Amino acid sequence: MPADQGVNSRWLIAGTLLVSLLLAIVPLPEPIRVLRPEFLLLFVIYWSLSAPRIMGLTLAWACGLLMDVLVGTVLGQHALGFLLVAYITHRQQLRVRVFPLLHQTFTVLMLFAVYEFVVFWIDGIVGPAITAWQRWLPVGTSALLWPVLVGTMESWNRRRRH
Repeated sequence: MPADQGVNSRWLIAGTLLVSLLLAIVPLPEPIRVLRPEFLLLFVIYWSLSAPRIMGLTLAWACGLLMDVLVGTVLGQHALGFLLVAYITHRQQLRVRVFPLLHQTFTVLMLFAVYEFVVFWIDGIVGPAITAWQRWLPVGTSALLWPVLVGTMESWNRRRRH
């Protein structure tokens, strides 16, 4: 990869992470808010698969800390979830990249379930956890967005290279 392409990739990653942070705090009506996908974690997983040398565990942890600060949760709660998901993604990166899109989507669903369980577990340790089934809706909506994200980013990367 040429040096300028690496710099462009870093800017692209930073831009997508910044946009996904903004999407995490956009106010939404209550019925739609419970369906809000975890955009930042979607991009952390995507970049962990596509650019693992740039999107390392430290950057995933930092994204989680930013999410903690933005949504006002216990400091480190999202950071631990992001770190665990990024670690699993990095360990399985070569396998997941060759999966068909349907299998990738199922894998992403499982990664989001792990993340949500970690956040749920920490909520339970800190205080009364939200146990309503709606808590798990973002797991499904985030996984459903995976094929859209992959298709959009891959076509954009193809156009950018040519």
